[in-house]
Amino acid sequence: MSLERLDLALREHNALLAASGVSLRLERRGSRLGLRGPLPCRSGGSDQRVQRISLGLDADPAGLEQARHQLKLVLQQLQQQRFCWDDWLQTKDAPTGPLPPATASSLAARLQRFEQGFFQDPRRRRNPSGARTTWSSAYLPYVRRLERLAGDQGMAWGLPLLEAVLESYPLASRGRQQCGTTLAALARAEGLALPPDWGERAGGYGLHAAQFRQLPSDLQILEWLERIPNPGWRLAYGLMATYGLRNHEVFFTDLSALAPGGDRVIRVLPTSKTGEHQVWPFQPEWVERFGLEQLGAQRQLLPAVCTDLRRTTLQQVGRRVAEQFRRYDLPLTPYDLRHAWAVRTIHIGLPDTVAARMMGHSVAIHTRTYHHWITRRDQQQAVDTALARHQASAA
Repeated sequence: MSLERLDLALREHNALLAASGVSLRLERRGSRLGLRGPLPCRSGGSDQRVQRISLGLDADPAGLEQARHQLKLVLQQLQQQRFCWDDWLQTKDAPTGPLPPATASSLAARLQRFEQGFFQDPRRRRNPSGARTTWSSAYLPYVRRLERLAGDQGMAWGLPLLEAVLESYPLASRGRQQCGTTLAALARAEGLALPPDWGERAGGYGLHAAQFRQLPSDLQILEWLERIPNPGWRLAYGLMATYGLRNHEVFFTDLSALAPGGDRVIRVLPTSKTGEHQVWPFQPEWVERFGLEQLGAQRQLLPAVCTDLRRTTLQQVGRRVAEQFRRYDLPLTPYDLRHAWAVRTIHIGLPDTVAARMMGHSVAIHTRTYHHWITRRDQQQAVDTALARHQASAA
């Protein structure tokens, strides 16, 4: 593309910005592209004046595409009152296209240190197999996306890069929440300060609208059991429904308490994703309804699934369970059983701290995921208390 055609493309893009009420503009200065427009004063204060941001991008089609993306990031930061000159001054001479060897090595070195630090954490060294599963499923996908985005868009290490990665995930998605957690851990390891609202921007993970509406009722859970012809998988289904287990936890649980005379409190083993924790049955009568008591002495009645973590991972075990649900054409996922268990405990009135501990996650995640039902329960309790007080005073 000639410079004349590039300038024409810049004018057309700036015209669209003006029509949208945006004051920022893209500009070419010699062979480089940058931004110009009203920006916060560099010395602080609330005043704004027309200033420039040098993006260090070549004046060519690839540079123009990257400049458009950078402009969107600046606009977003301005709208959210998070714009900081320190985040953009460091990109003054940043090149376009693939990162040069020195910059690529710098980013690669940071990510390598991050991975090494993850596995050297004493808490994870006690459970190497669980650590490998957590890294490959909950950290590595977001690290790879960061590497890819940095290379594709020529972005150097810094807050704009992390924000670009986070914003590449849909709002209120599980991927966005996990990405935010990964990037926050990386930023801490590298001494990079994140905005105070990072957790709020990265959050929003919960039940999506379709799942919110379609959580199975207890009656449906019992009816759909009949669709499973294999006795072993019927028992696995029953364990997940009665105890709210994760897919893989079915095969990494001490079930001895299900034997006659036992207290029916099962123990998820330390080799699982979130370590050892105990779980009570809700509903308790489902232990007999699903025939789970026979597992107390005959664990081998469960499906034959490889649990040797030298040859498999927790993720692969969990995937095997999900595949069986699809194979039997069940109208729910394994995690629907877990969510239904959690909602059941809320309706029963189990304290959130206790339920969260049984599910093997934090109270914060529990509250965020089941916010609707918890809010409804707490409001109903408050209404009941107020009505009882009113009736007592009127008597």
